[in-house]
Amino acid sequence: MNKRLLLVIGLIILLGGYFYFSSSKPLFNFSPRESQQETKGLVNEVLAAKFDYLSKNGNSSCSGAFRDSIASMPDNVRLQGSCCSPMSMHRYNEQVEGLKKYQNISEIPPDPYDIEAKLAKKLMTDYDNIQLTAEEQKAYDYAMQNSSEKGPCCCKCWRWNVYGGLGKYLIKNNHFTGEQVTEVWNLSDGCGGDSEHHHG
Repeated sequence: MNKRLLLVIGLIILLGGYFYFSSSKPLFNFSPRESQQETKGLVNEVLAAKFDYLSKNGNSSCSGAFRDSIASMPDNVRLQGSCCSPMSMHRYNEQVEGLKKYQNISEIPPDPYDIEAKLAKKLMTDYDNIQLTAEEQKAYDYAMQNSSEKGPCCCKCWRWNVYGGLGKYLIKNNHFTGEQVTEVWNLSDGCGGDSEHHHG
């Protein structure tokens, strides 16, 4: 019997003994808290990497020409980056986490700095076409008066139409109140900066 075979047999015996005597214990003894922390760490790393990409490679523009060009973009193009101020990691994390409570509503972009053109087109059409009743308009007006930007965005760019359309859609189809639309708009602020209110 050669040495290599003896070594393999020895290892099998050792491993068998280890598993036999430690069968009452898991092989990797991570507490739930440790595994949660590991998962959270990985999520944070992914979010940080996405922030790094979006903050440096955005294609978003406040111009009317950019807004008008969205209608002819392929559906899978993504509208990325901030409108005015540089993005803040702290605020970005708050927004993405805050929007998770609305993840069952597919019309609400889960990341305000990374929006698929297909959804943007739909919401821009909603902005132009959805007619609110007098009662529904009160909810929209409340959001206009009480949101941090006093509207769907800090300026009347493509985001104004997209999130204005989203506000109308949510009021008409999901019976959102003015307070709820205000929260969605604040969490979806795409102007950049480190607080809910854009400082220019």
